[in-house]
Amino acid sequence: MMHLEYYNPTRLVFGAGALESLGERARAYGNKALLVIGKGSVKRTGAFDRAVASLEKEGVEVVELSGVEPNPRFTTVLKGAETAKKHGCDMVVALGGGSVMDASKVIAATVRYEGDPSEMLMRADRPPRLPRAALPIITVPTLAATGSETNCGAVITLDTGEEPLKTFVIAEALYPRLAIADPTLTLSVPPDHTAYGVADILAHVTEGYFNGVDGTPIQDGFAETVIRTVLEWGPRAVAHGDDLEARTQLQWASIVALNGWVQTGVHAPYPVHQIEHTLSGIYDVPHGAGLAVLNPAWMRFAAKYNPDRFVQFAQRIFGVSMEGRDKREVAMEGIYRFEEFLRSIGCPTRLSELGIGEVDEKDFSHWAEKTLEVVRDEEGRLPGRPPLSKEDIVEILASAR
Repeated sequence: MMHLEYYNPTRLVFGAGALESLGERARAYGNKALLVIGKGSVKRTGAFDRAVASLEKEGVEVVELSGVEPNPRFTTVLKGAETAKKHGCDMVVALGGGSVMDASKVIAATVRYEGDPSEMLMRADRPPRLPRAALPIITVPTLAATGSETNCGAVITLDTGEEPLKTFVIAEALYPRLAIADPTLTLSVPPDHTAYGVADILAHVTEGYFNGVDGTPIQDGFAETVIRTVLEWGPRAVAHGDDLEARTQLQWASIVALNGWVQTGVHAPYPVHQIEHTLSGIYDVPHGAGLAVLNPAWMRFAAKYNPDRFVQFAQRIFGVSMEGRDKREVAMEGIYRFEEFLRSIGCPTRLSELGIGEVDEKDFSHWAEKTLEVVRDEEGRLPGRPPLSKEDIVEILASAR
């Protein structure tokens, strides 16, 4: 039986031209904003100037923090928090993709955090000390991918040790007060990163779909609708970046995929994301590209343990017929078609395509160990359906080579 609790306090303003309302709406949360951006693409597209003009028009002073990495580093978070404190910022505005939004959330929490802020991040060897307060957070996404604009999670790479460890925090204090989702801001995203965003959206939905509890037909329907929408509109956005309708549908799918609607009552862990975090934390590959490689590989492994779920996926998403075929064959055809879709829009589907060089079982073993440093169950396995031992993770990685 389902047991659930749903809460999402983020006010969402969605639609072409929504950015123009940023200043008017931000004024309700303070007078001085730390405006967080990445490596500079928002300046080249003009989005930065538009955001600043909107804020300053309403009397909101802007302090810029630029340079957030694609896989944001904890040291960058600390720098951002110090900048916010030094200038007396009373809100944080994130203008960028998932990395900028995640960094902004943890910056906002670090400003109010008592003690070592790294303790809010998940580690398997100790419980996190979650933040209880944060500066007001406003998110302005420029990429349809992570859905971070309307949820309370953030992924950060700890870079203070000998080797980076990509981990996460989920806390109510990290919910943005406001999200301004303007699909026109995504029109300039190049085809490869648009495709990686598609892979990310799909992974958010399939992780819950395959790893959750049984008996959730409404959530199944939500998930399947999001998947079909992305399969329809994603290729159009990749092929025709200036197609505003495609960009709009993809942006809405990104938000719905991870604002909690699809996952409510499902209680699913996210093993594919956890394994990919290790990969992108060490090698700095684009998160969505890593997911495009690992998600089908994990599916092929997991289908052996839960074939009915994968048969449902194959039938409802790709129309695969059961006539004269066994469950495993139908399940595998659905996974094959999913992988072929990712390949068709330009995503990598093998580790060898990620530009990380030659890898072998020694590397896979190390990645598995790093993944289990972040989260593991009482038996030392990565939570999922099925739970994954170190050897299972190595098998999945080897199959993706």
